[in-house]
Amino acid sequence: MRTFYHIGRYSIFIKKVFGRPEKHGVFFKQVVKEIDNLGIDSLGIVAIISVFMGAVITLQTAYNIEMPLIPKYTVGVAARDSILLEFSSTIVSLILAGKVGSNIASEIGTMRVTEQIDALEIMGINPAGYLVLPKVVASVFINPFLVLISMGIGITGGWLAGSVTGEVPSSEFIYGIQYAFTPFYIAYSIIKVIVFAFIISSVSAYWGYYTSGGALEVGKASTKAVVSSSIQILLFNLLLTQLLLA
Repeated sequence: MRTFYHIGRYSIFIKKVFGRPEKHGVFFKQVVKEIDNLGIDSLGIVAIISVFMGAVITLQTAYNIEMPLIPKYTVGVAARDSILLEFSSTIVSLILAGKVGSNIASEIGTMRVTEQIDALEIMGINPAGYLVLPKVVASVFINPFLVLISMGIGITGGWLAGSVTGEVPSSEFIYGIQYAFTPFYIAYSIIKVIVFAFIISSVSAYWGYYTSGGALEVGKASTKAVVSSSIQILLFNLLLTQLLLA
């Protein structure tokens, strides 16, 4: 029953978020600020994870292909498809759920327990729209760019790992990247990450918005935000894969 309770309250919360908007100038400034806080600040961790995971995927694929009849460029194909289809969209989104989601939940939760949200309501401001909508718009806008960067860095990391270790010659890896390339894979990843970005920002904000108590409850809300976002990302990953690739 608690599940249905949270689904209903989350639906009401989303209605508030997309309710009466604030002034366009204020809203635009908030969106730009959130793009910097939620997106640009996450570029470093996305780049580091992407380069190492690209290298690991390439080396593991190369080590597991032992049959001499299988050409070396197959490693490039496998690394490319793994990065485009799953890693750069789903795994990076799970990382962002931990970093960005906890940040959103703790920020809004702290504002709730210190009665700043109550003050906004007294002033006639829609706190859900003022605080949450810029975060949702910023995440949906900037996360696809982070994923595109992750794709490029991940493939580059795989190429470097294969070339430096000598497991995959540079020419073979590059040929594998180009072999039978399907452009829809990139569109598929972008569609997924837009949905994931909305989940991360809105679910995390939901748990922070309805926090009650003190600092301990803010920490618990952050944990619930990360767990809930991660579970829903995995669920929608399955649903979107079935819808878009079946």
